[in-house]
Parts: sequence; C-alpha cells; structure tokens
Amino acid sequence: MKKIIVSGLIVGCILFIVSYGGLFLAIRLVPSLFIEYNNPLFKSDGSRDVLFYLHAFIISFALSWFWDRFKGMFKGWFVVRGLEFGLVYSLIALLPVMWISFSSLDITVTMVVSWFVYGLFQAVVAGTVFAKINP
Repeated sequence: MKKIIVSGLIVGCILFIVSYGGLFLAIRLVPSLFIEYNNPLFKSDGSRDVLFYLHAFIISFALSWFWDRFKGMFKGWFVVRGLEFGLVYSLIALLPVMWISFSSLDITVTMVVSWFVYGLFQAVVAGTVFAKINP
C-alpha cells in the first residue's frame, strides 16, 4: 500500500506540473480549440474549481493502484512498459468515456480527440514513471 501511495504522490506532482504546463502551451499553439470552450456547458461558478486542480492526483492514485495490480503483465524496457500501460488504460477506460461524452454532450469531435490524446499522454507519463520507480 505504501508503494501505491508514494508512487501516486510522485506521479501526481509530475502530472500536475506537466498538465498545467501543457495546458498553457496548448492554449498558445492551438487557440482555436479553446474557443470551443466558450459554451454554457463549461461555465462554472467557481465553487468546484479545487476538484479540477486535484485531477492530477486523483488519476495518479487510480493509475498507481492499476499499475501495482497489473505491472507484471507489462514486459520490456521501462519506456515500452509505460507506453503499453498508457495504451491499455486508454482503450479500457478513456475510449468508452469519450464515446459516451461525445454521444451525450454538445461537444465537438476535436474536443473529444484532444481529451483522449491528453488522457493517453497522462497515462503514458504515469506508466513510464511507475515502471522506473516501482518495477
């Protein structure tokens, strides 16, 4: 349990930094995508903003448990293990969530694809770090 918590905290910090750095970079590189967020669906009163900022830690603890449970199934160099981990997570969890999100919300294909790529990137980073610190 200690490995799961420690790994989760380390990856949570890394994902927090990478995710928010990536967000600011993406806004600069692809501003047209973020114009799509001027939609009433994404308006917030600010009362739950802390939940948004905790996302990196929530996903890191979930992925840490997933890694600890199934790490023996991923073979090879730590980067390959991290990539495979990210792909497995993306196909099992992200793809169905993106499908239901697109089918039930007024969002564009571009938004869904960007969320999928973002989630895949997070999972690959997490898996690579897990493979290195908790082989």
